[in-house]
Amino acid sequence: MKKIIRNGTIVTATDTYKADILIEENKITAIGLNLDCTDAEMIDATDHYIFPGGVDPHTHLDMPFGGTVTKDDFESGTIAAAFGGTTTIIDFCLTNKGEPLQKAIETWHEKSKKAVIDYSFHLMIGEINDEVLQELPRVIEKEGITSFKVFMAYKNVFQADDATLYRTLLAAKEYGALVMVHAENGDVVDYLINQALAEGKVEPIYHALTRPPEVEGEATGRAATLTGLANSQLYVVHVTCAEAVEKITEARNNGIDIWGETCPQYLVLDQSMLEKPDFEGAKYVWSPPLREKWNQDVLWNALKNGNLQTLGSDQCSFDFNGQKDIGRDDFSKIPNGGPMIEDRVSILFSEGVKKGRISLNQFVDISSTRSAKLFGLYPEKGTIAVGSDADLVIFNPNSKRTISSETHHMAVDYNAFEGMEVTGEPVSVLVRGEFVIKEKQFVGNAGSGQYLKRKKYGETSLIED
Repeated sequence: MKKIIRNGTIVTATDTYKADILIEENKITAIGLNLDCTDAEMIDATDHYIFPGGVDPHTHLDMPFGGTVTKDDFESGTIAAAFGGTTTIIDFCLTNKGEPLQKAIETWHEKSKKAVIDYSFHLMIGEINDEVLQELPRVIEKEGITSFKVFMAYKNVFQADDATLYRTLLAAKEYGALVMVHAENGDVVDYLINQALAEGKVEPIYHALTRPPEVEGEATGRAATLTGLANSQLYVVHVTCAEAVEKITEARNNGIDIWGETCPQYLVLDQSMLEKPDFEGAKYVWSPPLREKWNQDVLWNALKNGNLQTLGSDQCSFDFNGQKDIGRDDFSKIPNGGPMIEDRVSILFSEGVKKGRISLNQFVDISSTRSAKLFGLYPEKGTIAVGSDADLVIFNPNSKRTISSETHHMAVDYNAFEGMEVTGEPVSVLVRGEFVIKEKQFVGNAGSGQYLKRKKYGETSLIED
């Protein structure tokens, strides 16, 4: 059915203005004042913003890790994402050494059939050999997967060596893909973990103390150097600290094609959370770890000045009871990750826009547009324009709510932002013109999300005209 959203204030990465939006057959077909269509459903957005649906470039749903599996799968995770104003996610498809890449992709296609919003995949590269290199062009052309993830951490699990990273960068340059790195020096981290455990240091705080910011900064700089050597392109995920921001900024100033992502948890939480008594600190164990509080200002400033460009959730939820407590007597066994997908957009708006740290248009760029551009989804996703998918968020900028596990929609048994008051929340969310959330109620259907094949890196303009 046709729809007209009336009386709202449209906000994109570049513009803010009042207009109506006409939706026909999943697309935005007209934008203007006083639009009329006799057979259209009328939706009143008076005193509300209309944002393009959020694009979350970093999620882990139904992912095996550390002897368990993330609590949120593609159904509960995407429902929570929709409540939070996200209409597209890009999840990480994990591969196994010695197995065809296509086997892993098929596994993730099966997992994602329950998604209620649109989705795509990044592909992990754990090894580079002739077989992998032969598969990559097909992965890009047939599957539309145009981003590859290389882990520089998790020794003996995910970690790849520098030669693998460098050869992936070369292949990405040739084939038109964007390489992503988890930037921590995994060899040093492994040494520090073993040293701490040998000294009987087993509490959650040692997760942070064995992954100091220096190992993140070093790995970020090393990855940037290799990117410049390969004349390729790089995206650094979940940046947490001044050391990493400095390396990204330096590389960008030297003309290296490098981009940086941070996450809401690093903007509002700090290392002291891991010191909570009675093992409560385990709720805040993820990698890279939370940092000393002063790093938050560094990250906010980097978002404002453009040295960091995107906000991913790094959604990777594990129950406190029954999963996190696997590591009660050994911090290195605590499953790494937290529940972030639902509150990503609200935290960025409340802490960013409402507190004057970023502009309203920067908020849209950081939460949606930039990721759509970097990962080959723009202009179908990430903006409000004639011809774009009708992925829209009707957002009340003045409503207040307190974040709590009692009211969130994730399947996990705690919320990392418990008790935090935020201003602004999505009221209704449409994906391709159909309501998924309507007046704060879920009205979508499992399986309605569509898999998105993405353009090659550089085929979408990365900078607004």
